[in-house]
Amino acid sequence: MSSELINRLSTICLALPETEQRLSHGEQCWFIRGEKQFGAFDDRHHETDRIAFWCPAPEGVQRTLVESDPDRFFVPPYVGQRGWIGVRLDRQPDWAEIEEIVIEAYLTVAPKRLVALVLDSSA
Repeated sequence: MSSELINRLSTICLALPETEQRLSHGEQCWFIRGEKQFGAFDDRHHETDRIAFWCPAPEGVQRTLVESDPDRFFVPPYVGQRGWIGVRLDRQPDWAEIEEIVIEAYLTVAPKRLVALVLDSSA
């Protein structure tokens, strides 16, 4: 199950400009230009019961998502205090919604030129 989820998530992440995937802290992660992280896979990290991914979110989004649906969204350890969200993938994920969340995470940390490139291509 994990490899299917990683593959699907990788397809979404790697479709964005100047992205790459590599291991970080034992999990698959996605970076912009090899530096700015915009996603991390969570395969029962530290023996939790979930398969999920973590990503940065615009200010206020973390709280809104976690409060609206705590069964699917959570505050991840380590990066939660910086506004990152955790999104469960082991509970029938809505892949269209996941794609939107990934794009928003990318736009949150990407350099302005890449943000403009993504926004121009979606217009």
